Amino acid sequence: MDLFESLKQKISGKNISIVFPEGDDVRILGAASRLAKDGLVNPVILGATDTVEKVAKDADIDLSDVEIIDYLNQPADQIDEMVAAIVERRKGKTDEAQAREWLKDPNYFGTTLVYMNKINGMVSGANHPTGDTVRPALQIIKTKPGVKLISGAFIMQKGDERYLFADCAINLDPDANALAEIAVESGKVAKTFDIDPKVALLSFSTKGSAKGDMVTKVQEATKLAQEQAPDMAIDGEMQFDAAFVPSVGERKAPGSKVAGHATVFVFPELQSGNIGYKIAQRFGGFEAIGPILQGLNKPVSDLSRGSNEEDVYKVSIITAAQAL
Repeated sequence: MDLFESLKQKISGKNISIVFPEGDDVRILGAASRLAKDGLVNPVILGATDTVEKVAKDADIDLSDVEIIDYLNQPADQIDEMVAAIVERRKGKTDEAQAREWLKDPNYFGTTLVYMNKINGMVSGANHPTGDTVRPALQIIKTKPGVKLISGAFIMQKGDERYLFADCAINLDPDANALAEIAVESGKVAKTFDIDPKVALLSFSTKGSAKGDMVTKVQEATKLAQEQAPDMAIDGEMQFDAAFVPSVGERKAPGSKVAGHATVFVFPELQSGNIGYKIAQRFGGFEAIGPILQGLNKPVSDLSRGSNEEDVYKVSIITAAQAL
């Protein structure tokens, strides 16, 4: 089954709410309208009501099933409650005055609603750089217990083929500990999208065929990841062909449960991850869905500023599935 048909079945009727901080963007409003009409999520738009309604009217978008929150004109008691939640969460790092300033920013406002369990997830980034979406999430929602960092994964899909690539969006040059954490989280996230996780930690070396600090890092990360998730199929270090092609994997890494059958590919640093997913997308004809932010306590997704309405629609479905 197509990934999105599968996810739609999972989230339909579950009453999952998603907040969209960019209420003046026609792409966001179009996607929100469709999501509401399809009965997949309850969209909540942040923005000045008259502005949101004008953008929708000019584009002939029906928002009758979409909630709009004018975040700059909320009752004082609601703002007080949100301020108190931020101050408590930040444990002395943010005072009341700073919290009130934060809530004038729609990304902070939306993130706080998610943290307070008033909304299930957030989708932003159509008009904001990644940092504007990720920073509030890290400061307020924070990472899951036992997880130290967030990472960015892409679902790569073509026909019946479906894989997960990470980290392709966030961490520049993770050390062995960070890389191990990314590997384990990627395997867990893969299950959400009906991918049986066989996790390969990639390198230019397979099982010691080359030497160097970059190879050693991946070898150490593999060992740590295997210790952290002993029930998950994780192996490395290996070259991409050894991870992906059964005959090559059998020759280069005999006896491996992952080699030749990998479904989750963990890149050694951001540069190769970003290049890798774009080669698969442009040369290989794969659809790249993401980035999906991994490791957060609650689901927040970062859109590309080049996203279209369909991208927003699909990322929202993914975000809702993560909220289950």
